[in-house]
Amino acid sequence: MSEKKIKKINILYLLGYLIIPIVICAICMGISYFYFPKGNGAVILLLIPPALSVLWWSFGGTVLFKQKTKKFERELEEKGFSRNHTFYGRGKTVIIDSQKGQVGFVFFWNPFDAYLVDASRIEKCWVDDGKCGVGFMEGSSRVSFLFILDGIKIRVDTFTSNQRFRMDSNYILTGISKADMVVKTIEEARKKAKRQ
Repeated sequence: MSEKKIKKINILYLLGYLIIPIVICAICMGISYFYFPKGNGAVILLLIPPALSVLWWSFGGTVLFKQKTKKFERELEEKGFSRNHTFYGRGKTVIIDSQKGQVGFVFFWNPFDAYLVDASRIEKCWVDDGKCGVGFMEGSSRVSFLFILDGIKIRVDTFTSNQRFRMDSNYILTGISKADMVVKTIEEARKKAKRQ
């Protein structure tokens, strides 16, 4: 069990994720300008680093996040953690063992630190249906469940869209149903942790 405070974002990883590819591209452009003003060397230095950067931004972080999540799940299984519910949200994974009263987390922007915490550390947990607007404009473009852990609010989306859907839409109702299910499982884990 992790007693350390939750960190959703590792600033060094975030900066490295965004800035290092840009710096490498800038260095390659400088080298090609000064040392290869014409020729194949310049073409390679001007095309390959930007292409690799785009690949990294498109897939690299996601692949790393999924690998770290799978590794964490294997470690939990070796410790006898029984997963009652696992929710793979965009950029967050929440794994719940309601029998032992434990909850595990992995965050996209902090993939190197996986957390397994006692569910009693969760202060509050609720569903946000994202409802806004009035009358025929009433709807939502995001449904999520939220909880406060160590004073930090964590939001995990169960549905997101760039357009607003009516509240009786299947997308919204499915998102609310998923969020309700996770909140109930977390509440069970909290009760179990408080009894122990």
